[in-house]
Amino acid sequence: MALPVQEQVKYWGISSAVFLVALWFLGDVILPFAMGAAIAYFLDPVADRLETMGFSRAAATTVITLVALLLFVIMILAVVPTLVSQATNLIQIAPDLARDLQAFLNQRFPQLFVPDSAAHQALLAIGEQVQTRGGALLQTALTSAASLLNVVMLVVIVPVVAFYLLLDWDNMIAKINGLLPLDHAPIIRELAGQVDQTLASFVRGMGTVCLILGTYYAIALMLVGLQFGLVVGFVAGLITFIPYVGALVGGALAIGLGLFQFWGDWVSLGLVAGIFGLGQVIEGNVLTPKLVGHSVGLHPVWLIFALSVFGTLFGFVGMLIAVPVAAAIGVLVRYGADQYKLSRLYTGIAGKAAKDSDD
Repeated sequence: MALPVQEQVKYWGISSAVFLVALWFLGDVILPFAMGAAIAYFLDPVADRLETMGFSRAAATTVITLVALLLFVIMILAVVPTLVSQATNLIQIAPDLARDLQAFLNQRFPQLFVPDSAAHQALLAIGEQVQTRGGALLQTALTSAASLLNVVMLVVIVPVVAFYLLLDWDNMIAKINGLLPLDHAPIIRELAGQVDQTLASFVRGMGTVCLILGTYYAIALMLVGLQFGLVVGFVAGLITFIPYVGALVGGALAIGLGLFQFWGDWVSLGLVAGIFGLGQVIEGNVLTPKLVGHSVGLHPVWLIFALSVFGTLFGFVGMLIAVPVAAAIGVLVRYGADQYKLSRLYTGIAGKAAKDSDD
């Protein structure tokens, strides 16, 4: 005999509450494992493809790990030092940029600097914050996000976790499938398949889009001669998965830096703006339709809301799980809406009469 609905809601509610509490208290500890699971999920189709080519699961996982390790070493040797150097220099010259901006605005828009005006006070406050906290921001970021312990955990634990999860991914899915409650197993499998399809389209597709666009922006801006082109490309590519935000933030940052570096050289400024314009055309007409698809099921507003809520509550770990949780909730809401339209609450007497007349 199946459990009553009230009992099922109670058990699932308690399970969800325990999960959220554990996430709240163990966020920093869970981070390497969440990242490893995300990497394993991202690479599982590659392992499946290698298996169809005749590789064993262990051999496929080993090949993927060696290729990933090679790419990681190349990035460490070729990209990361330049990225860190540019980011450090950008934060160090932030006070100079603030002073130059203030001088430019004073020359072009003197009405903004009328003593005791609201605009003047706001600009002074911004300049003081940039000058006094620019270096402190870098130091805080390095202390909190790149301490020796965190670096060791991320560099050592994440690849190990990803390797073993990727090796046993199909077995884990089979085990979980065997533990599903028998009364609800078919519906759970159907909903899980929809969630997986949504995640596959978004996470794997948008991950590839972010990588392609970030590489394109970085290389193109560096070829134009923008001093911090690698940082701008990295930032723009990293947040491309948030609709429109990547292009807006990256474009504003690139054009803002270009104004200081290329003032009067309108050709270079036009090239910087054209790079982001072309990137948006390529993303909207080629990359996203081919790699992500149009029917992902994650509305931009819902995605931004989920990232904001989970990021605020649970930090970086919350942002990692925001997308799969948002996808799962979206699938459940659509399923609930479909069930509601089939219920007597929706159809009522008029719907019953229409159905009887059709019969």
